[in-house]
Formats: sequence, C-alpha cells, structure tokens
Amino acid sequence: QMQLVESGGGLVQAGGSLRVSCAASGRTFSSYNMAWFRQAPGKEREFVASITWIGRSTSYADSVKGRFTISRDNAKNTVTLQMDNMKPEDTGVYLCAASLVLTTRASQIDYWGQGTQVTVAS
Repeated sequence: QMQLVESGGGLVQAGGSLRVSCAASGRTFSSYNMAWFRQAPGKEREFVASITWIGRSTSYADSVKGRFTISRDNAKNTVTLQMDNMKPEDTGVYLCAASLVLTTRASQIDYWGQGTQVTVAS
C-alpha cells in the first residue's frame, strides 16, 4: 500500500498562484509515476499533469499547459504542483495519484490521495 497526503489547497484570486504538495509513504515512491487529477462538482475526474518515476518527463492537460508545473523530489517522497495564472475553471478537488503505468486515465491509477480543495475566485 501507498499512502498519499495532499496539502496546500485554498482560496486564490484569478490570476494568482497556489502550490499543492503530496507526501507519499508506504511503497517505494521512486518506482511510481506520479500525477495530479482534479474533480469539480458534478464533473468527472480529469487529468491535470504527470511526471515519470525519475522525473525526466512531464505531461500536462492542454487546459493547464504553460501555467502549471509538476515536480518531484524522490529523496523526500514528495510531488508538487505549482499553479500560476489561475482561472476560475481551475476550481476543484486536486488529487495526488501514483501509478506503475504512465497514464492520463483515472482507471489506471494504483493509489489516490484524499484530495485538497482549490478554489479560484473571479
């Protein structure tokens, strides 16, 4: 089992920045690809960003490309999502995810965190 605990959510004005982090424990963190998904009320969970197990490759949803940056620190077992120039449509619960397969599909995720609420006010 792997435990994932998110932190850093909150309320931000449109155009502002926020950083969310995820701390992992239990399994070998460096063996897993990591990702962030988000879920808005009444909507399906959607892929936001991912980073490979060694951190050499990243991928982003088109809606956040150029504004969000994912990074990881395998020595500290953490993954971070820096969100800049935020928009009201970025509002949702942000969930940390771990998978052995590099994927953008929620169905292929092995472990999920509980999520942290991010709200962007217009």
